[in-house]
Amino acid sequence: MTNTLKWMTLALLLFAAACSTNAGSETNSTANSASNNEQASNEKEANEGTSNAETDSEEANDGEEQKKQEEATAKETEPEYRLNEAFWGFEPINDAPAEAVLLTIDDAPDKNAVEMAKTLKELDAPAIFFVNGHFIDTEEEKARLKEIHDMGFEIGNHTMTHADLKSLSEDEQREEILKLNDMIEEVIGEKPKFFRAPFGSNTDFSKSLAEEEGMLVMNWTYGYDWVKEYQNKAAITDIMVNSPLLQNGANLLMHDRDWTAAALSDIVKGLRDKDYALINPKEIEPLQK
Repeated sequence: MTNTLKWMTLALLLFAAACSTNAGSETNSTANSASNNEQASNEKEANEGTSNAETDSEEANDGEEQKKQEEATAKETEPEYRLNEAFWGFEPINDAPAEAVLLTIDDAPDKNAVEMAKTLKELDAPAIFFVNGHFIDTEEEKARLKEIHDMGFEIGNHTMTHADLKSLSEDEQREEILKLNDMIEEVIGEKPKFFRAPFGSNTDFSKSLAEEEGMLVMNWTYGYDWVKEYQNKAAITDIMVNSPLLQNGANLLMHDRDWTAAALSDIVKGLRDKDYALINPKEIEPLQK
């Protein structure tokens, strides 16, 4: 019995020691796990801090870049020329070149307007195309207008039917102007910024209505292509380039006509040979309300 008790006592002691060792191991394991978790948490917070800092830096850079782009855009669209109603031409603002003229094409888009736009596009020559409503009353004609606009050209209002506004009532004038604005907006997504009355025949009402619509009213300095003697390529080229009315800021009137379309490239080159720049309609000071 004595030996048996000794063996039992020894077994109990060994079991207690084993339990103590396991408990210590579990304690150390728990401590190590907590330490590792704390380290991982610290690393995660550090990484998140770095990520947030990088995000803040990227956002700051994006904001700075956007600001620069907005400033550049504002500078590009800052008006360079102001309409002078005394001769329906343009005066330079600040340091814009004085030797400059504006090209305008009326009665568009009839048979030649798209080709005229392509010619001007190839020459990097800006212009305003003044539109009549009876030239955009079919889907094919609307497609022509959109094509001209998509090439980057400004679209102006030249009334629905090319009627003399002085012969119409106020309600009829309103229809001539507002209906066309709506049609143009439907096709190109924006209303015209410029208005030209047929025959230059403005009325107080039409001018007031155009201004209410945010359109700058303009006539022209000179034009010749409706005169019989200039209805050929050589004659219209010569008079448009060598007219005694050609001057700084002149507003040049042309039309969607076969002979004008044929002469357009030579007209542009002739004006440039005389050191005239071409005014971009986007550089014209908008209507001052």
